[in-house]
Amino acid sequence: MSQQQSPGHPQRNDNGPKMPKFNMNWLYTIIILVLAYMFFTGGGSIGKQASTEATYSDFKKFVAHGYATKVVINKRDSELKMYVKPEHIRKVFNSSAKQVGPNPYVRVNYGSVDQVEEFLDAQTEAKKFSGALDYEVSSSGFWDVLLSFGPTVIFIAIWFFLIYRMSGGMGKGGGMGGIFSVGKSKAQEYGKDNLHDVTFKDVAGQEGAKQEVQEIVEFLKNPKKYTDLGGKIPKGALLVGPPGTGKTLLAKAVAGEAGVPFFSMSGSDFVEMFVGVGASRVRDLFNKAKSKAPSIIFIDEIDAVGRARSSHPGMGGNDERENTLNALLTEMDGFGTNSGVIILAATNRVDMLDKALLRAGRFDREIHVELPDLNERKAIFGVHLRPIKTDADLNVEFLARQTPGFSGADIANVCNEAALIAARADKSFVSQQDFLSAVDRIIGGLEKKTKVMTAEEKRAIAYHEAGHATISWFCQYANPLVKVTIVPRGRALGAAWYLPEERQITTKDAMLDEMCALLGGRAAEDVFLGRISTGAINDLERCTKTAYSMVAYAGMSDTLPNLCYYNQEYSFSKPYSDTTAQQIDQEVLKMINVQYQRAKSLLEEHREGHNALAQLLIDREVIFAEDVERIFGKRPWTSRSEEILQDEQPKDNGMEEGSPSGMSLS
Repeated sequence: MSQQQSPGHPQRNDNGPKMPKFNMNWLYTIIILVLAYMFFTGGGSIGKQASTEATYSDFKKFVAHGYATKVVINKRDSELKMYVKPEHIRKVFNSSAKQVGPNPYVRVNYGSVDQVEEFLDAQTEAKKFSGALDYEVSSSGFWDVLLSFGPTVIFIAIWFFLIYRMSGGMGKGGGMGGIFSVGKSKAQEYGKDNLHDVTFKDVAGQEGAKQEVQEIVEFLKNPKKYTDLGGKIPKGALLVGPPGTGKTLLAKAVAGEAGVPFFSMSGSDFVEMFVGVGASRVRDLFNKAKSKAPSIIFIDEIDAVGRARSSHPGMGGNDERENTLNALLTEMDGFGTNSGVIILAATNRVDMLDKALLRAGRFDREIHVELPDLNERKAIFGVHLRPIKTDADLNVEFLARQTPGFSGADIANVCNEAALIAARADKSFVSQQDFLSAVDRIIGGLEKKTKVMTAEEKRAIAYHEAGHATISWFCQYANPLVKVTIVPRGRALGAAWYLPEERQITTKDAMLDEMCALLGGRAAEDVFLGRISTGAINDLERCTKTAYSMVAYAGMSDTLPNLCYYNQEYSFSKPYSDTTAQQIDQEVLKMINVQYQRAKSLLEEHREGHNALAQLLIDREVIFAEDVERIFGKRPWTSRSEEILQDEQPKDNGMEEGSPSGMSLS
């Protein structure tokens, strides 16, 4: 998108000579070259004097003959320098004065300073030495310079390295600008030249959320249509929903459709260890967006920076995070204006956000992106099946019914897993059975056909799983059975697979029937084996959670009817007394015991059918709804899901047949 040059800013001349940008590598190279020069030149001395080495005996002879003009003693190196008179240079160096240069000297290692001083005093009295005696504390060389300036150089290098890391590598060029860009926002900008390739056509399902997001795009493209009637363009929209439902995908579609600058940033990018950096990045982000208005800002996982501020300073609140949140609140709706800037944000933890962030004027709209229903799952399958070579007989509606509770990310995973399974079998296309196997793999885990079980363990698991199948067959509101298996999968030794009905509301009778079906496995062990095992742990956990939700949240108790004790405001204590807690426990125990006795009664009533079903499981390890129907007869209650299952029921009773999503692990 072409940008107008703002007044007050000089026009940049891109046709002028381009100067090379300063790079920190230049500084490092210069330092290395200087140190190398000092090393190879012995300290960097300019105009070096000629010198030669001699023994202490030769030194005494030279002084006794009157060759010395001056003697300099270096106590640290135990070395002295004897400077030679010009007229005696040829005798000492075997060269002329021009060849050796001015002030040549002889280097001599001595043993004792006192001995040298006594010798020179004696030669002075004998009129052989009339020069001066000096002392040199240290010599100027490479190591002296290194010891003097080395620690400072190392400290500066470490400081530059830390600043380099903190600023994310100092930008693309690695120049000095990166050192001072710590407070700059890390937002990725998308414009006409680098838009996302995701559009609304790639977003299947979520029609309501997509409609509201599309309306935001229309606000930016044609604001006059709405402002002529006195309306105001919404300042922000918050996308809320479980993980994997497509919140970020919707934002990418906005970037692909809007045709305006789009700034994308994660909430964690504002968080930094430096004080004030988060707030600085917030201000920089909004300044960039305002300069290119109309524009959109998208903050993914905003709960990382927008978490509710603590009302107790002593409770360990993060002051830097709160300062960042305060800056965000001010930029979104403060004294300044954000004309033409719309903020989108996404989170799956809206209950943790600060109330000031959620108020109207900051986020005017809260768009819920929920798990897709049946029709939306069909549309999502249609999107993810585009690049996959599938069988012509593939029934997408059947796959959608087999995946209740799946998010868009889960469905994408199913399609990818099915393609991998087909490729592993060297198929030329992906069949419906590959998709069913993929669903089994994702929900239940990998089959463990090599897991060793004793005959007694196999029999106990078969009776347990047959109990689930029997009870669910004779409970009206229990989920329709798909298959039962005693093949270990994941951490489960066996499983009963159901196809749950998608209900907008759930009745008390339906929840009680589901509890009874969950307890069918434990009841079968008790009735037919005379003992119980740990195989029902998962069943009991789900049953207990359901019972507590019915009593404490849904008000479905006889003793505590029409009461809901859920309140997120009570963060440190439960919103009921100890007496009420005891009543809740008693009601839950009573509810579970009633359903357990009901399950035992149904099993006693259909003892022969259950035993036949268990024996069939032992023999074949996998049975399907049609096998249960042959034993017990047609189920008196038929749902839409069961009609689909009857139409698509696989005929081959192989180990990988069947599927779905409701599963009772044992």
